[in-house]
Amino acid sequence: MKKIVAICLFMSLFYSAEAQKIRLKVTGQKDTTVYLIKYYGQKLFYADTAEMKNGEVVFEGKKQVPGIVGLLLPGQKYFEFIYNNEDVIMETAAPDFMKNMKVKKSEENRFFVPYVNYITEKKVEVNKLSEERNKQKKDDPAYNTLTDKIESLNKEVDAYQKNLITTHASKMVGRIVKMSMEVEVPESPKDKDGKEIDPEFRFKFYRTHFWDNVDLKYDALVNNPVFHNKLEFYFGKNMMIQHWDTVVKYAYDFCDRLDPKSKMFEYCVGWITSNYGKSEIMGMDKVYLYMVNKYYCSKNSEGKSPAFWVTEDKLKDLCDNIENKLNLVVGVRPPNLILKDTTDVNWVDLYKLNAEYTILYFWDPECGHCKKTTPKLNELYLKKLKARNVEVVAVGKAIGKDFEGWKKFIRDNKLEFINVAVTDKLYELAKKDPNSLVPVPGDLRPKPTTLESLNYQTTYDIFSTPVVYILDKDKKIIAKRVSISQIEDMLDYLQNKKDEPKLFPPDKEEDEQMQQKN
Repeated sequence: MKKIVAICLFMSLFYSAEAQKIRLKVTGQKDTTVYLIKYYGQKLFYADTAEMKNGEVVFEGKKQVPGIVGLLLPGQKYFEFIYNNEDVIMETAAPDFMKNMKVKKSEENRFFVPYVNYITEKKVEVNKLSEERNKQKKDDPAYNTLTDKIESLNKEVDAYQKNLITTHASKMVGRIVKMSMEVEVPESPKDKDGKEIDPEFRFKFYRTHFWDNVDLKYDALVNNPVFHNKLEFYFGKNMMIQHWDTVVKYAYDFCDRLDPKSKMFEYCVGWITSNYGKSEIMGMDKVYLYMVNKYYCSKNSEGKSPAFWVTEDKLKDLCDNIENKLNLVVGVRPPNLILKDTTDVNWVDLYKLNAEYTILYFWDPECGHCKKTTPKLNELYLKKLKARNVEVVAVGKAIGKDFEGWKKFIRDNKLEFINVAVTDKLYELAKKDPNSLVPVPGDLRPKPTTLESLNYQTTYDIFSTPVVYILDKDKKIIAKRVSISQIEDMLDYLQNKKDEPKLFPPDKEEDEQMQQKN
């Protein structure tokens, strides 16, 4: 008998889960196609489509994931509500859908809808008081009276939110409200004389405890724009210095706190990686590459990529040449280059050049863009940089028929900086007897170059030209993929020559082309 009861109970629960419905009624709405929309971060996506008849529509709840969803009506009109694996039955009417909303069934929305209406109402009141206060002078008694009213309303809202959080801590609505609230920051500790011990105490506390009100183990929160806004703010300029090493430090610290099997982990790792991969700030590609290496290209305890949401072919593309790319970020000393000059006899060793700064320039004599920029670089070198102990090492394409074309371009344009290449003879020798050129295990004979030098296109991730790296005296990268005007501007600044007249003012087309290569 107990067994039968248990089976019946299981079937009842199973049927209940399968039968979850989202039933919505909009009084006065004509028959039409409507859409269930959902948040993923701050963006809205289509979740489902259905026909509304007599103002009523039904969506299958089992198809949906928990989070903030909405009903999209013709004319881009919509209203939002919570779906959290329960039946949702609600009725409303235009023009104010939320104000007219009646929740027939849904524990989450029984509290979410009143909360939204309450916050909206109080926001209107505060805005009116603020507008009135802005008309007053700060020393006017009316200004202080209005300030007191605003503070009173804010305290009322704060109390309302705290009560809702306490009462409904286990519900999504409680977690969402808590997430929207700021962390309370204590006063900075003072010494015996009343002076702040650490002037940055409050900021440090706020950053350290920024996520205290967010349940990072609750995946549904990623389907909410509030979470995305907090993530974006945390990694923004108000919370941390926008320096690649700082961002990497906090990105690792944050992502490593998350459940590596969760949607929270997927969203946060994905957003941080994508965001800095699209950054136009030079050097921020370091964040992107470090995130890719750690969370996409590594292996977890199961021998798989931590990025469980990415397909194998996409992972292959992401991780292609990743080891070399990690050697090409700002602050890193890239692999040495030892190549032959135009004599096809003399070797030039990048590391051995004694220069305050070195411009490493990759180019192709047949590249249209290179034909414009290379003579400009030569002019900049001759008129400014050479005298200031800035060296230019130009690595050209010179294999096969390109060898003579490379030398001709150098002669015709009187390029006086260092020109090196994998020359045609060097290439043929490397194909025939590579062991005679590069170190190999067990062969103690001195060798003139390295495998990384011969394969410089892979080593330096050269997939198009021109490409520029600026190195400091220790041959560490301080800038990359910059235009001629940017090279001049940067080196003038670094060498305390910023007031010198510019040979090459900013060129929008050239700057954009170099930016696309970044």
